[in-house]
Amino acid sequence: MDLQEALARYHGAQTFKFGDNAALCAELLALVRSGQKTATCDALRNYPEGSPETPKVGRRDIALEWDGRPALVIETVEVSIRRFRDVPEAFALAEGENDTLEGWRDDHRRYFERNGGFEPEMELLCERFRLIEDLAVEV
Repeated sequence: MDLQEALARYHGAQTFKFGDNAALCAELLALVRSGQKTATCDALRNYPEGSPETPKVGRRDIALEWDGRPALVIETVEVSIRRFRDVPEAFALAEGENDTLEGWRDDHRRYFERNGGFEPEMELLCERFRLIEDLAVEV
């Protein structure tokens, strides 16, 4: 399925990419496909008030491969705003990338340092989601 078909099927969906490079994007998509990743977060600063990209509970969005091909459809089930230092272990582990809260903090600190800056007090937009469709599956 190409992107236009996916957008027609999931009217109102936004598109996004996990991660900030091709390897990380592929790794995170694989974690979602396996069921290990059911949450994600980003710096709140990346979602100005009224931004259509802001996740909304109940909306289905399309995660893209790094090259822009549609990969997955997810449905947002929860959105919250937390300071980086206040992210609970349960949420960090639901991101599926780390086995410990400390590992999550280390990896995400480095990610935010690469992408606009890091502060322990920075606010994060935290999203829990469920996988709706794997668009890479051949029918």
